Amino acid sequence: MATTSKSLAGLYKQKKKTTGAIAKSKSSSKASTKKKSPIHAAAIGSNVAQPVALISHGSLDLKDEYDEHEEVLRQFDLNMAYGPCLGMSRLARWERAHRLGLNPPKEIESLLKVGKAEQECLWDGRI
Repeated sequence: MATTSKSLAGLYKQKKKTTGAIAKSKSSSKASTKKKSPIHAAAIGSNVAQPVALISHGSLDLKDEYDEHEEVLRQFDLNMAYGPCLGMSRLARWERAHRLGLNPPKEIESLLKVGKAEQECLWDGRI
């Protein structure tokens, strides 16, 4: 079923022809058109000084202070292959995963049994 452009002209609204000139709105002053960023803007490129608590030794201190053993244990907490970690200690979670045959890393067990590592999971007290 072929249609001609004459039959379609009644279906769509026709646009007005413009002369090509763009009408500009009148503003009272140029200063009102500029947008100023807030004084305390937290954006990239902001010239707002960082709080003292976030700066240590000339660089941003965004990382908690913990050693490489704690990093390994946090990765264990985040690995859901060994089941949920809320409501139980890391050692209890490791033992449960071992009983269920999930083969948790022996390194985790040795870190937890030495007693120098934090026994509670990463999410303890945060959720």
